[in-house]
Amino acid sequence: MYTLTRRTARWLTQILLTATFWTVSTGAQAEIGPAEKPDLKLGFIKLTDMAPLAIAWEQGFFMDEGLFVELEAQANWKVLLDRVITGELDGAHMLAGQPLGASIGYGTRADIITAFSMDLNGNGITVSNDVWDTMSQHIPDNADGKPEHPISASALLPVVEAARDRGERFRMGMVFPVSTHNYELRYWLAAGGLNPGYYAPQRGDTSGTLEADVHLSVTPPPQMPATMEAGTIQGYCVGEPWNQQAVFMGIGVPVITDYEIWPNNPEKVFGVTRQWAEDYPNTHLRLLRAMIRAAHWLDENNNANRDEAVKILARPSYVGADEAVIANSMTGTFEYEKGDVREVPDFNVFFRYHATYPYPSDAIWYLTQMRRWGQIPEAKPDDWYMETAARVYRADIYQQAARSLIADGTLKASDFPDFDAENFQRPQQGELIDGIAFTPRTPNAYIDGFDIGLKGTQTP
Repeated sequence: MYTLTRRTARWLTQILLTATFWTVSTGAQAEIGPAEKPDLKLGFIKLTDMAPLAIAWEQGFFMDEGLFVELEAQANWKVLLDRVITGELDGAHMLAGQPLGASIGYGTRADIITAFSMDLNGNGITVSNDVWDTMSQHIPDNADGKPEHPISASALLPVVEAARDRGERFRMGMVFPVSTHNYELRYWLAAGGLNPGYYAPQRGDTSGTLEADVHLSVTPPPQMPATMEAGTIQGYCVGEPWNQQAVFMGIGVPVITDYEIWPNNPEKVFGVTRQWAEDYPNTHLRLLRAMIRAAHWLDENNNANRDEAVKILARPSYVGADEAVIANSMTGTFEYEKGDVREVPDFNVFFRYHATYPYPSDAIWYLTQMRRWGQIPEAKPDDWYMETAARVYRADIYQQAARSLIADGTLKASDFPDFDAENFQRPQQGELIDGIAFTPRTPNAYIDGFDIGLKGTQTP
């Protein structure tokens, strides 16, 4: 139904952009130039953190850049990645570990880069009601009689031991082997004394369950609640709205958010193939400009636009969950047990704290977790981590787009990091739940500091 309108808009916009390019001798628009490929198809998974894409479309930010974008939901993260690699998608909302995993050849090998971090935080770990009934007996209450947070995975230990005594495996779901969810769930379990298992790709074992106390498996995000309700898994780690959906359905209890595991942790990115970025540099920059503006819109004026964002995301073409479910996290609150609603103003962060900047330290943390759990089976020198991060997380491209937004007055220099500084480590991050300091300049020392996980030259 948009055919005539969009065709006309495209014609007019391209005329204006071309005129601007040829008549303005200075300024950001002339430096970037018109998009080489204005018609684009971008993929996403039905999660609230795809919001920068939805908002860039709905607020006309893509159109402002001369881009005519089709947003298409994908079945799962593997399908999404494969379609970016084959060119069926021009780019996509990706797990922050996907460009890294592909680039180092874990699973599908491909040259994927990212120049845009889509958000911080946004995940939770949920367990079934039966599991919670046992766990809650081992969790102290705070002054108002509610469970004291953050909840340690040590409270899960009796449940896991009981399953083992019955000869059963305790199973939990995560969304993809190189997902933040996998690493956050593993981090939380290990911090509580539970081994989530190892990968051994050099031996053809990619199950990730070697020596596991808790067996983790892949489940697509929208299917998490139903899979747990069916008893296939006893808990899961996923992004919103699928933790809150379990509460609304009355089938589970979110026990911890990733903000409690690591405040202001990186979550999703926007990924493209390196070849695509080289073939269409102006298009890439214009995409980044639109998404940066969308992220700013989502966080500006102390989240004043979040109610409108919730209505947009609730549409079937985006997330397709009830507004009330999406609003629980997007508007700064989070419900644990039914009725236990707590303020979590930074549960979803899209722009503040320089959320959109692709810091090298983000990439290094993911790589350390890949090594810790055996996805990188052999030891690597510290320099390898630095070089891989710089190759995949392209802050140089981000800076071009951001500088153009500053130059044309769309955003202020104060909205961004100081681009004359090094900008190596993400600022304003809190302490990890186990108290072990993340040291991105010495990744091997960081890896060796864990009680559970591979160290030094160990292989699974």
